[in-house]
Amino acid sequence: MHLPYFAAFVGGEIVELVSSSGPVAKFVLLTLLAFSFISWAIILTKWNLLRRARWQSGRFLRAFRKAQRQDIATVADQFRPSPLVGVFEGGFQEYKRQLSAHGTALRSLTAVQRGMQIGASEEITRLERNVPWLAITAAVTPFIGLFGTVWGIIDAFHGLGTAGGATLRAVAPGISEALITTAAGLATAIPAVIAYNLIGSSIRTFAARGDDFGLEVLNAIESIQPQAAPEVRR
Repeated sequence: MHLPYFAAFVGGEIVELVSSSGPVAKFVLLTLLAFSFISWAIILTKWNLLRRARWQSGRFLRAFRKAQRQDIATVADQFRPSPLVGVFEGGFQEYKRQLSAHGTALRSLTAVQRGMQIGASEEITRLERNVPWLAITAAVTPFIGLFGTVWGIIDAFHGLGTAGGATLRAVAPGISEALITTAAGLATAIPAVIAYNLIGSSIRTFAARGDDFGLEVLNAIESIQPQAAPEVRR
């Protein structure tokens, strides 16, 4: 049998099982389809966002290390959605505020560090938006599918008892229809759990890069600040 004909045969069998299933099974399948649609929308959106953030982060780091700090501040927005931009802007705003209030002397380097930590937290929160839905999908959809299967098996055995026939031929169609919901639940959950772990790993990598970049910014600020004159003891 050729592969296209085999695929068409299997697809036709599945469609026939779904169309002949009961109202509860159809409701379960529609629920799983909604979960799957939302999950794939989040997966594709986050995958594209993280890909662009990774590329822009590399560009921003190269620009930061080559340019003057004032120059990079004026063009930082063009490197979004890199989370490093938010880290830099959080510290740079505090740095600018202190210079405007105290002249050329930086009063508190710790305040600049706190500003960058706030910026990093906001960026990570932005990257994590909607990601918990993948964990919810991975945890819930197998049980939704199992509920449809259990309900279908109960219905099949109830019909078997009503008909009075105790043969495998009589009960097999109902059980096969019931098992479709379990397969649909697993098909919805598996991509969600894989994507949740991969996206979470990428976000943790961005968080670590943000911490390292914050230290690099602090080193740069310390290097351009005038050193205090040593106290002469008499």
